[in-house]
Amino acid sequence: MLLAVDIGNTNIVFGCVDEKDEVVLFERISTDHNATAAEYAVLIKTILEMNSFNISDIDDAVMSSVVPSVTNTVKEAVRKLFNVDVMMAGPGVKTGLNILIDNPAQLGSDQAVDAVAAINQYPVPLIIIDMGTATTLSVVDSNKNYRGGLILTGMKVAADALTARTAQLPKVNFEVPAHVIGTNTIDCLKSGILYSNASALDGIIDRIEDELGEKCTAVATGGLSELVVPLCRRKIILDNNLLIKGLAIIYRKNKK
Repeated sequence: MLLAVDIGNTNIVFGCVDEKDEVVLFERISTDHNATAAEYAVLIKTILEMNSFNISDIDDAVMSSVVPSVTNTVKEAVRKLFNVDVMMAGPGVKTGLNILIDNPAQLGSDQAVDAVAAINQYPVPLIIIDMGTATTLSVVDSNKNYRGGLILTGMKVAADALTARTAQLPKVNFEVPAHVIGTNTIDCLKSGILYSNASALDGIIDRIEDELGEKCTAVATGGLSELVVPLCRRKIILDNNLLIKGLAIIYRKNKK
């Protein structure tokens, strides 16, 4: 069984993919810059045991990361646990994706992995939305070329900045209020945060389609997408396993 790991600024996603390329485990933990390799190893072992898997079930590993300071720590944890070399998704690794941006090396590994999964599963052209610390949108044209995208302030980052810089606005949980028009401070904040992000996605998809001159398949992933996508007026497919699927595809393309 293949262990797939994606290290993000806020969360680390762990997934297991079986021989049929089915995602059989998906878990998310907080990214801890101070954790040691041993501490991450304990977390990974616990995640496997919680899901009725054993260390011996893992025979290889693949990883992507946008947090260099944590990458080597998690790689060492995986090596200690499973005694395998970790394949890294990044420059020099075959993806099958034709990247047309000004400097392909600048493309985040998570965006590339998302795009690899999407072109193998959904009709092109594609708009791929990943809602994490930042919200990223990637555009793949009808010839499966990665054309570029957009980077937006992440929903949690924006909410934290708002409450930090205002004396009387409290932190709120991300929950959908009963009405768009809030009648108290808490509901006003919830409504403003969630519906502004939903409206942003709707509007950006419209503008991307105008620029491409054709309709696109929109796919969303990331920890916050489950909250926002149901509020969008555009049809957006939710796929929280997108990164894990993409890592598995990249692994198969590069494994000797």
